[in-house]
Amino acid sequence: MIWIIIAIIVVLVIFVITSYNGLVKSRMQTKEAWSQIDVQLKRRNDLLPNLIETVKGYAKYEGSTLEKVAELRNQVAAATSPAAAMRASDELTRQVSGIFAVAESYPDLKASANFSQLQEELTNTENKIAYSRQLYNSVTSNYNVKLETFPSNVIAKMFSFKAAEFLETPEEEKAVPKVDFSGLGN
Repeated sequence: MIWIIIAIIVVLVIFVITSYNGLVKSRMQTKEAWSQIDVQLKRRNDLLPNLIETVKGYAKYEGSTLEKVAELRNQVAAATSPAAAMRASDELTRQVSGIFAVAESYPDLKASANFSQLQEELTNTENKIAYSRQLYNSVTSNYNVKLETFPSNVIAKMFSFKAAEFLETPEEEKAVPKVDFSGLGN
């Protein structure tokens, strides 16, 4: 009889240890996925001063846009949570897209090799950020599912594991763009 009790206790201890370690591993994967986003945000923040200086040389009248980019760059760097960093990052992405649109009005800027290289590097970085966001949300989903499903949810509650935040797409990016082809083909 004592051996049965000892066996049950050993099985329970192994279950608790295995569940706990699985939760820790999932939480660390979530943190690692966030750090990949953070690396790409830093890379973009390192590229932006060069872009701003390049644009300033050609587009003297776009000061407010450039100031907004610099301000948002600082907000991304100072963010205290993934959600706050991504909110500032999403706005920064819109502002940088605005700079690229402004470049259309300045043929010399558009033809600049430095500007073209920066534009390409920023576009690649934005793509890496988008991929990293998808990975983060996938890993976060796996972690949060473990926190919610039995029996690992019991261990999660015992050791105070907290759910991770998803990175949400801003509402304005979810809107379906209106496309009007009525002026074509006339």
